[in-house]
Amino acid sequence: MFAESKLTDDMQEVETFLLAERSKVLSEAEWRFRMRGYGYNLRRTEGGVEVARLPQNTVIGTLEV
Repeated sequence: MFAESKLTDDMQEVETFLLAERSKVLSEAEWRFRMRGYGYNLRRTEGGVEVARLPQNTVIGTLEV
């Protein structure tokens, strides 16, 4: 999906993008909402935050937040 205006599947780039966006919002709910607009579905799990690509909802990795 897109991270910093380019298409990428590199989890490191996606993680950098997601954490930068997280620092711009006040709540985790707002962060998840914004990321859906960029084509990412974020879901809290025991191991961290699972990142999936929309619309297929294909898991691409997990953030340890």
